[in-house]
Amino acid sequence: MLHVGNLRTAVLNWMLARKAGGTFILRIDDTDTARSEARFADAIRRDLEWLGLTWDREERQSERFERYAAATETLRAATRVYECFETPLELELKRKTQLAMGKPPVYDRGALMLTNAEREALRETRNPHLRFLLERRPIEWDDLIRGPQSVDGASISDPVLYRADGQLLYTLASVVDDIEMGVTHVVRGADHVTNTGAQIQIFEALGAAPPRFAHHALLTGPQGEALSKRLGTLSLADLREGGVEPAALLAFMARLGSSLPVEVATDPAALVAAFDPGQFGLSPTRFDAEELRLHSAKTLRALPLAAVADRLSAIGVPEARQAAFWEAVGPNLDRFDEAAGWWALCREGPGAADIPAEDIDFVETALALLPPRPWGPESWGAWTEAVKRATGRKGRALFQPLRRALTGRDRGPEMARLMPLLEGPLPASAAGPAGG
Repeated sequence: MLHVGNLRTAVLNWMLARKAGGTFILRIDDTDTARSEARFADAIRRDLEWLGLTWDREERQSERFERYAAATETLRAATRVYECFETPLELELKRKTQLAMGKPPVYDRGALMLTNAEREALRETRNPHLRFLLERRPIEWDDLIRGPQSVDGASISDPVLYRADGQLLYTLASVVDDIEMGVTHVVRGADHVTNTGAQIQIFEALGAAPPRFAHHALLTGPQGEALSKRLGTLSLADLREGGVEPAALLAFMARLGSSLPVEVATDPAALVAAFDPGQFGLSPTRFDAEELRLHSAKTLRALPLAAVADRLSAIGVPEARQAAFWEAVGPNLDRFDEAAGWWALCREGPGAADIPAEDIDFVETALALLPPRPWGPESWGAWTEAVKRATGRKGRALFQPLRRALTGRDRGPEMARLMPLLEGPLPASAAGPAGG
């Protein structure tokens, strides 16, 4: 499932493609047939569509195995791949031995020391895994976020391309895809920097120029803690269920960790226009779910009617009433689902309002002074002025009991805007010629 960590990668790639007028590719990495399920791919599409991250083409790696096999044969002919027979336990023992000796845990290329006879004997009892033979030299590139980068090929293990069970890994598949799909730019997390060094040599071994790379800083929790421990609550599905506005999440992820402030942006075109990979810093970026929720509330309140009309229709607000309703209620919402409660109040009335004992006589007097329906924008001011003259009350002591009498709530939208929308039954004390 998409979560905020890998969503950031999607957002940055999408903005880069849109600003350049390029092609944004949704590539489903489903070569692991045992773990890849259609429901996960469907969820990714649903999440991206919810955010408005539309893609120009979709590719599935499971449909391209013959292309990866052909590339492997090209590398084999160039003596850049070799079979290895160590088990995972044997590799772990080698790694621990190297660390104990103060050496970096780099694969020792023991498989290259085997004789043909030894290889044949091992094949009878073990399936080999396949590694790419790195040239032990510096690998350099100009990163769009991190600037000049260099990875020493002698400091990293020859990457595994196929596991012993035949499972093709990302390292080779993504390189072949990038070459054959004409990918020019790749944005991904800083945890891929070393992997990029190895992949650049694979590009070169296949006779292709590598794309431009940009490695963004990884997200952490608000206290700098590893975000991976909290991703179960930070999936897009959970954020959507929690009422986060898609426009808010998009703007939040587009600016987080950059030199530009996170601002309310109801039109993604403004985010795209201002996007520059060089604006992003190198330090781990803190993600605070509470900050996102506050930003979501600000964004929701700034949405124009056109952006919420379909959702208002879905909760039953007639088209003719939507503008007035959104003008009244929109600036008061933290989550859109709260709008349904306000519309129910407008339609059905507050029921029996819980009036404190000290306010009962005051409310009885006030309700008797209610102007007749239909109410308009001036009705609240006229009513409260009449009640003020009749009772001498003013300020909070005047306004809050009246709000509670009409809405059953102590807080909410501006009453001058809300009162004309109240169509439901009034409290029993308001029945009669004045109340209707």
